[in-house]
This record gives sequence, C-alpha cells and structure tokens, in this order.
Amino acid sequence: MNYYLFIDESGDHGLVNIDPNFPVFVLCGVIFSESDFMDFEKNILVFKNKYWKGKKVILHSRNIRKCEFEFSILLEESVKRDFYLSLNEIISQSTYSIISSAINKEKHIKTYGKLAQDVYQIALSIIVERAIFYLDSIKEDNKKLTIIIEKRGSKEDKELSIYFQKIISRGTAYVSSARLKAYAIGINFHNKKDDISGLQLSDLVAYPIARYVIDPKRANPAYDIVAEKFYRYGGKVYGLKIFP
Repeated sequence: MNYYLFIDESGDHGLVNIDPNFPVFVLCGVIFSESDFMDFEKNILVFKNKYWKGKKVILHSRNIRKCEFEFSILLEESVKRDFYLSLNEIISQSTYSIISSAINKEKHIKTYGKLAQDVYQIALSIIVERAIFYLDSIKEDNKKLTIIIEKRGSKEDKELSIYFQKIISRGTAYVSSARLKAYAIGINFHNKKDDISGLQLSDLVAYPIARYVIDPKRANPAYDIVAEKFYRYGGKVYGLKIFP
C-alpha cells in the first residue's frame, strides 16, 4: 500500500525578524493512503467545478481569507457561506490524518539561540518521525511512503533534500535509519501551480493550527474542524507537536 504525506507551511521560518503577531512557524503534513487520496482528489475536483466550471484554481489559504483573485466570488455573502460549508464538509469527511509541528520561535531563540538548527529542519524531523509511528500502527505489509513538499526556492530545496538524505541515512532521535528505509521513503518537490490537492489541503490546515498555537483560547472554528484529524494513538494526540 502506498501512502502520501503532503507538507506545507504557515509562517516564516526565519529567526532574525520575528513578527510579534505571528511568532510561530508551522510545518503541516497530511497523510493519505493512495485510495483515500484518490477519493479526496475526486471530491476536490467536483468542488472546484461547482464554482469555476473547469478552470484551474489553486486553493490557497491566504487568498481565500482575503477574497482575492479567483476567490473574489466570496465577496458575495451567499456564495461565501455555501463555499465554506462545502469545503468544510470535504475537509471533515475525507479520510486522512494530520501530522504537524509548530515552532515557537521566541522560545526557540531563548532556549537555543538564533544560530541554532534551522526550524524547518527541526519541524520536518518531527513530522517524519511521527509519520513512521503512524505507519507502524497500520497492520499492512509492504507499506511505502512518498513525501511531497511545496517548492520554496532552488537553494532551499537543495538544502532540504540534503538534510532529508541525512535523516534517512542516520535516522532521528526516535526512529532508526533501518525503520525509515523499510518504508522506501522518497521525497518530491512541486510548485504550487502544479495543482496538487494534497498540498492545497496542507496549506488550508496549517493556518488554523498556527492560530491555535498562538492563542489557544481564541475562537477558531476552522481549527475545531481540523483538530479531529490529528493523528492519535492510544488516546494520545501525536499529530501536533509544539516545540520547544
């Protein structure tokens, strides 16, 4: 059985200039079995055709919230209400699990300093570890995992690819190299314009998670929907790790 882990981010991973209103970096993964992902893709295609009649549209959290570009249709209240009801239904009823990592950058600097390990790499290590825990819990043989990450830039992608290969060859603090290699893990980078629905879901999910980490007491209806999708094992939530 093939599994796909789609990863996108919310917030800036830099440690030099921290936005006091958004002091976190969230790396969010959504993991599907191949068959469940095919069902999700079909539902997303039907959803998009409902509003854009076959035109290519990338679901992007910021543009949706701002009602920008193709999402200017959401300026009409009745369309907006129907749009969110339909999208929330797909997000809540599709079969997948969320595995995410949130870095509190201010605490990270106080603990490790500004020259500490790249926060993107820390977050990726955590997600990869917990994806292995997730796959271990599924009683199937010959499971394989493909990781799909949105491109950030040639330099950043090259550095991340090198770091990923180090993870595979050396393992992590909690997962050995042998356990990682047993799943024949591969990594692919794609542009946002490639219209990969799994990456779009990860983008949509990442922002409400970030808002929850910043202020867990604030009303956050979008988070309430996605919180049900966090990977759990033995009653404990493993799908959200806040670091440090």
